[in-house]
Amino acid sequence: MRLCKYLLVSCLTLLSLSGHAETVKNLYQVREPVSGQSTDERTQAVQRALETLVLRLTGDPKAFESAGLAELRNDPQQIISKFGYEAGPPESLLVDFDPATTDRALRKAGLAQWGSNRPTILGWWLNDGSEGSSLVGDGQGSAQPLRRAAQHRGLPLRLPLADLNEQLVATAEHLEGTDPAPLRAASARYGADALLAVHATEASGQWQAKWNLWLLDQHQQGTAQGADPAALADAVMLAVNNSLAPRFVAKPGASSVILLQVQGMNLERYAELGRVLEPYGSRLKVVDGSTITYQVTGSADQLRAQLGLAKLQELPAEAPAAPIPVNPAAAPGTTPAATPQPFTGMRFRW
Repeated sequence: MRLCKYLLVSCLTLLSLSGHAETVKNLYQVREPVSGQSTDERTQAVQRALETLVLRLTGDPKAFESAGLAELRNDPQQIISKFGYEAGPPESLLVDFDPATTDRALRKAGLAQWGSNRPTILGWWLNDGSEGSSLVGDGQGSAQPLRRAAQHRGLPLRLPLADLNEQLVATAEHLEGTDPAPLRAASARYGADALLAVHATEASGQWQAKWNLWLLDQHQQGTAQGADPAALADAVMLAVNNSLAPRFVAKPGASSVILLQVQGMNLERYAELGRVLEPYGSRLKVVDGSTITYQVTGSADQLRAQLGLAKLQELPAEAPAAPIPVNPAAAPGTTPAATPQPFTGMRFRW
């Protein structure tokens, strides 16, 4: 127990964590554009904010209309902690939802949930418009619609510097292709979990895009449309949210108590793993050198997905130990030593 307390206190002193997946900030805060501050406008904006939040947390476009949320749709105020207006353009209603009551309402409605620890996405976004072709880079004005859209859809987005070498790599051919190799090589220095490649084009005042998303061994692709770059960015980020969520959501009733053993631990990894396991109600059970055993509540598939983001590797089931031979010289009535039982939970290593 003293060692557990020492580990916890020591980890609080760490100022930085290695890692890829991020805990999304302001996940329960939603901005919705408004055209005024009338009561009707506010009521409609609150409904839109609630729908945005539900979709952000579940990744299910049908979740908002589920019968289990009927009471919440009629009275969203029960999960709102505060709201206010932000000057534009565009003027927006900023709604803060209470995380605990929101999560409780979603569980009561039987809806799957995606926690705040989400894969970081490196976005390669090429705009082809009336003013020419340009790769959106970190710090550029054209990056703001992408950042706002990612925040709106609950995604941790990073953007490349868009220097000359990267502009030579991020061609329309590479962004629309299904081979991520050229982009992976250019993305290595950013340390993201997923690659998002988008080629956006303007035609007759409308924007459309083809996108590819790679995460670990998974590849998904699609198209999106929007009236302007901001609308297109939101459409793409919505599609990405809906594509990623099924891999990480925790479905009510699908969870169970699981023993999780992780080898190769140190203080920095202990802090990072604690952050990853937080949504699973993790409890530290055993510390044995660099091996730590937790008790968590969740589904095995979801745990594999989350631990995969943290770059842990799953180990095969532990083989049964050889039985301890009986000592013929032992005194009569002596109880033979028990054969050690193999660990039956999930096993991972760094």
